[in-house]
Amino acid sequence: MRVPLSWLREYVDLPATETGRDVQARLVSAGLEVERVEQLGADLKGPLVVGKVLTIEELEGFKKPIRFCTVDVGTANGTGEPQEIVCGARNFAVGDKVVVVLPGAVLPGDFAIAARKTYGHTSHGMICSGDELGMGDDGSGGIIVLPPEHEAGTDAIELLELVDEVLDIAVTPDRGYALSMRGVARETATAYGLPLRDPALLDVPGPNAFGHPVQVSDPLGCDRFTARTVTGLSPEARSPIWLQRRLQKAGMRPISLAVDITNYVMLELGQPLHAYDRSRIQGAIGVRRAEQGEKLTTLDGAKRTLDAEDLVITDDRGPIGLAGVMGGASTEIDDTEGTTTEVVVEAAHFDPVSIARTARRHKLASEASRRFERGVDPEAAAAAAQRTVDLLVLLAGGTADAGVTQISSPSAPHTITIAANHPDRVAGVDYGRETVVRRLQEVGCDVYGQDELIVTVPSWRPDLTDPNDLAEEVIRLEGYENLPSTLPRPPAGLGLTDRQRLHRRVGRALAGAGYVEALNYPFIGAEVLDQLGLEADDPRRTLVTLVNPLSDEEPAMRTTLLPGLLGALRRNDGRGSHDLALFETGLVFRPTGRETRAERLSVDRRPTAEEIASIDAALPRQPRRAAVVLAGAREQTGWWGKGRPADWADAVEAARTVAREAGVELTVRGDRHAPWHPGRCAALYVTVDGEETLVGHAGELHPRVIKALHLPERSCAMEIELDLLERAGAGALAAPRISTFPVATQDVALVVAREVPAADVEAALREGAGELLESVRLFDVYEGEQLGAGRKSLAYALRFRAVDRTLTVDEASAARDAAVVLAGERTGAVLRG
Repeated sequence: MRVPLSWLREYVDLPATETGRDVQARLVSAGLEVERVEQLGADLKGPLVVGKVLTIEELEGFKKPIRFCTVDVGTANGTGEPQEIVCGARNFAVGDKVVVVLPGAVLPGDFAIAARKTYGHTSHGMICSGDELGMGDDGSGGIIVLPPEHEAGTDAIELLELVDEVLDIAVTPDRGYALSMRGVARETATAYGLPLRDPALLDVPGPNAFGHPVQVSDPLGCDRFTARTVTGLSPEARSPIWLQRRLQKAGMRPISLAVDITNYVMLELGQPLHAYDRSRIQGAIGVRRAEQGEKLTTLDGAKRTLDAEDLVITDDRGPIGLAGVMGGASTEIDDTEGTTTEVVVEAAHFDPVSIARTARRHKLASEASRRFERGVDPEAAAAAAQRTVDLLVLLAGGTADAGVTQISSPSAPHTITIAANHPDRVAGVDYGRETVVRRLQEVGCDVYGQDELIVTVPSWRPDLTDPNDLAEEVIRLEGYENLPSTLPRPPAGLGLTDRQRLHRRVGRALAGAGYVEALNYPFIGAEVLDQLGLEADDPRRTLVTLVNPLSDEEPAMRTTLLPGLLGALRRNDGRGSHDLALFETGLVFRPTGRETRAERLSVDRRPTAEEIASIDAALPRQPRRAAVVLAGAREQTGWWGKGRPADWADAVEAARTVAREAGVELTVRGDRHAPWHPGRCAALYVTVDGEETLVGHAGELHPRVIKALHLPERSCAMEIELDLLERAGAGALAAPRISTFPVATQDVALVVAREVPAADVEAALREGAGELLESVRLFDVYEGEQLGAGRKSLAYALRFRAVDRTLTVDEASAARDAAVVLAGERTGAVLRG
C-alpha cells in the first residue's frame, strides 16, 4: 500500500514539521511494515509552468516527425514573449495547455535543461510528458495535456503536486484494514495521539424499494450488497488533476472518471467497488455460484471458463463479472465512445475464502481480490457507495437517483472475553487495566467490565478473534521496543533423553575418528534405488511419497541414509577432495503398510490423546540410523611411514565405534546385501531382548554401484540402526573398571574351516575363558597350503586379569585351554602346529 503523506494529512492533523521518515518510525513502532519512504520531486527544480501552444510548424527532412512550436508561458520566462521549443510528440494541438520546463530547470534524474540547437532550430526548454516529470504512467504515453482552465505561466510543480513523500507499506495478511487510507490514518492517529477524521462517517440514506433490483442467491458468499444509481453523467467529464495524481502516487493508472472514482474510494475506504454501465445491464443484478463450464469475458479481454465454486455477478443474460475479482466486458463503462451517462455502483462484501480461491483458480489477482481475501469492513459498503455517488455528482455533473438497494444478512458483532491482566501476563509487563482498556478503545473496540473485560471487536478488524489477538494489539501500541529482554525459566528436571544422548555421543565419536558430518536432504527418487542395485522386493523400495515434493526427481522420503551420503561423496570427489570420510545420523522412513489415514484436527483446542494416537498410527516407522562412507586414503603417506587406502575393515570399525558408544558388542558375519560387494560385506548383529538381531551392514560397495553412481573405486560404506543399539545397551555407560593387578596375555592360533565366521570362534573363546578374560582380539588371519584346502588360521590375543590378585601362569593357561576346548566343540577349531 502506497500512502502519499499529503493525502494522509487530510485525515490526521500531523505537525507541519513531521516528515515521511518520522511517520515511518511511528508506524513501524506500531507494528506496520513501512518498507521505505519515496521522495517525489526531491531532485526537481523549476521553472516548470503551464504553457499554451500558439503555433506548430512541421519540420521536414528528418527520420522522425519533428515539430517547431511557439508556446505562451506568461511571464515565467521573464520577457512575456512566446517560448520557442522543438518537440517530437504529436498528441497535442494548437490551443492546448501543456507543461513546459524552461532553461535553468532540473528534471528528475539530474537532467539539467538549457537552450540548445537541434534540428536546425534553437529549443528554449521542453514540453514534458508524465514520465519525464517522474509522475509514472498516465495511460496516454505522451505529452501532458492540461484542462483549458489553467492559465499560462501557472506553476506546474504545485499544480501537479509533484513534490511529496510516499510511504510504501508491506501489508501482512492479517492487517487488511491497512490497505486503505482510512486504516493507515487510524494507525497514524493512534501513534501520534491525535484525533482521526474518519472518511467513512457520511450521511447515508436508508434502503428503499426504488433502487436497482438485486437478488442474492448465496448469502454465505455475499452477506452485504449495496447498489446506487447515478444518471446524467457528462460524457466529456474527465478526472481532475488532483484525483489522477493521488491515484498515480498510490501506484494506480488513471483510466476514466467513473473508474478512477471507484479506485479512489477503494484506496480511501478500503472497500472495493464496481461501476456498471446501466444501459448494458439487462434485468436485475444477481449474486450466485457459477454453473460448471459457464463462460465470462472479463475486463482484461480474457474469456474464462468458470468453476462451480466461483461467485459471480449476473443479470438476465448470465454472468457479468467475477465477484470481488474483476468485472465483465459486457457491462464495461465505455470511455472511448463517451456514451456512458448512467452508472450503477456496486459496493458489496464477499466471503474472503471464496474470493481468494477464485483469484488463484483463474490466476487473476486484482486490487479488489487482494483486499477481499484479507478482510474488508462489511459496515463500510454503504458509506463507500455514498462517497462514490457524491464524487460522480460533483465531478461528472450527475444526479443521484433516489433509489437505494441494500441487502444484508443478519449478523451480530464479535465479542471476546479477556482477563484485564492477560496482556500483562503475555508480555511480562505490568500495563494495568487502564492502559489495556485505552489501547483497545484506540483500536476501535468497545470495552466493558473490570477484572474480566468484554470486548466488542470493530467490523474492520476480522483478524481479532481471541484474547491473544487483543493482547498483541495492546503490546504493539505500547511499543515492541519497550518489552524487556528476559530469559525463560525452564522447569527443573528436563534434559536430554537417552536417545538424544546416544545420538550426540555417536556424532562426537565418529568426528573424533576422523569423519566429517554431512547433512543431506531426506528425499530420494526411485532411480537411486535402481543404482544401488536393490532387488524388486527389497523393503527399502517401499517409499513414502510426498504430495507436494520440493523436486519431482526426489518425491519420496529416504529409506536409507546412503543415497545422500554417496551423493556428497561424489560431489566432493569431483571437486578435488579425494580422501574422504563422511558420516550422517538421522531418520529414515520405513512404512509398514499398516498406516491409517490421518485425521484433520480442529485448531480451536488441544488434540485429545486418541487423536494424537491416530496421527501416530498414520505415520511410517522412523528409526534413527548412523551411516559412514569412505574413499581414498585412510592413512596418509609421509615421513612417518607408508599410508594405506580405506577398505571394508574401516567401515566395520566405524560400526564398532558406534556400538561402543551404546555399550554393546557387535557380532560380525559375512553377508550378501545390496549395495555392498558380495565378498566384502559384513552383517552386524547385537543381542536385543535375548535374541540376536541384525542392526546394519558394512563393507566395500559393489563395483556396479560404484560405476552407476560415479564414485571413487573401492568406496566403502556402513549403515547401522541406533534405536536397536540403544535397546541392546545397558542404559547409561558404566565407567571402566581399573585393576591394580597385572595382565596375563596368552596367544592362541586356531585352524578352522574357511566358512566358519571368526565371530563364532570369538564368541566361543569368550564363553570358555570365563570371568577372568578381560578382552580378546583377532590379530592375524592366514591361509596357506600347509593348512590344507578350505582351511584358515585365526590368531587371537587373550588378556586375563583378576580383580583381587595377580594371576599365576597356571591359572591363565587353564582359562586359555578351556576357551580352546569350547571353541573346538562349537566350531571344530584345533590348535595350529
